[in-house]
Amino acid sequence: MDPALGEGPLGIVEDGDVLLEGGRIAAVGRRLDGGRLPTLDAAGKIVMPGFVDTHDHLWQSLIRGCASDRDLYGWLETCVYPMGRIRISEADAYAAVRLGALGLIGTGVTTVLDWSHAFNPGFVDGNLRALRDSGLRFVFAYWLTPPWGEGCGEAERLRTDVLSHRPAAGFQVATHPTLVNLDQLKEAVRCAEELHVPLNVHLGESPKDPQQGQIQALELSGALDGPLLADHAIHLTDGDVELLARHRVAVAHNPLSNMRLASGIMRLPEMHGAGLRIGLGLDGGTGDGPDMFADMKAAVGLQRARLESASAYPGIADVLRMATLGGAEALGLDTITGSLTPGKRADLIILDPGSANIAPRWDWPSQIVLNGQPANVEYVFVDGRALKAEGKLAEDQEKNAVQAAEAAARRVRAALGDRRVRPPAGHD
Repeated sequence: MDPALGEGPLGIVEDGDVLLEGGRIAAVGRRLDGGRLPTLDAAGKIVMPGFVDTHDHLWQSLIRGCASDRDLYGWLETCVYPMGRIRISEADAYAAVRLGALGLIGTGVTTVLDWSHAFNPGFVDGNLRALRDSGLRFVFAYWLTPPWGEGCGEAERLRTDVLSHRPAAGFQVATHPTLVNLDQLKEAVRCAEELHVPLNVHLGESPKDPQQGQIQALELSGALDGPLLADHAIHLTDGDVELLARHRVAVAHNPLSNMRLASGIMRLPEMHGAGLRIGLGLDGGTGDGPDMFADMKAAVGLQRARLESASAYPGIADVLRMATLGGAEALGLDTITGSLTPGKRADLIILDPGSANIAPRWDWPSQIVLNGQPANVEYVFVDGRALKAEGKLAEDQEKNAVQAAEAAARRVRAALGDRRVRPPAGHD
């Protein structure tokens, strides 16, 4: 994905080598001399940057399939809000996030932003421990909740803890912007400024969201004056898009989740044209399986259907970049990861294009986006360490993670009992 190193907008190198040293990419080219370093023969395969998931809620592996016939607010009321009324244990949070992280690795994701709902301190500890144990490069977005002053102190402790572990990559303060909770938003902005980290908000996800005065709340709170990552950003006016672009706001686009929740279609070509940095996200329990290939295909297909144009942005090269370097740019990590550029960390994947779903060769970039599947991901490396090899995760890790998450889900369902929100009258 570095045009300076190869041909075309993606920088393709035919029959190339990638030299890794000390967890970094040392060189990319043909006939490189690795000396006595171990060599992995990937002849006939595709080596590319790992995918960057700019927006996820990994704990939501516990609620996959929940309320599959509801829109955003129906799903929140049925599946998410009740979680705040029980005490999810550290062990259960660990099990949920561990399973979610393994799913990402399986689909070729090497970097994830995990937007944690931070239900309680034990939950946060389990969430972070699972992220560290996963081996993924991660950014932790911490939901700042009352009491706000104490929350910022906790955020400072967590930021220090997160950044002390490699390959952890960053910390953000997460909140929700509305005029109703303007004081809370202002406190989150103050905290993000104090810690010198970005603010992360869900923005314009539902058709109902503009009625909450979200854009006005961002302006009144000063949120637009610092680094800001906006998730979803579907229901925005031309003026809103111009305002976000003027303040260099980054955007996480979640097409699979937006489709599932009937949230609408983001105006991706217009936002790209305004100069916004945009990455792709899988968005937890409503991404319906951690599949970045499906996410890319949806990002392309939705715009073609909306505009009835096969040349609509994003094209194939555009969406491949969006899923890798574009996501790294949105997270402020493009000097670290996102492309196979010498000096960056060794975050890369190897795809086997010889499977029935993707072979034979016609145009590899198009086939990756339109035909690729997680099963084509043969190797996943983060910091030069293999997290998936020969098409498999560590068998004991995956089996143990599934069993632990299933047990956690049973305990959560039992604890919820009658506290779950009932379906609307007449809805079976």
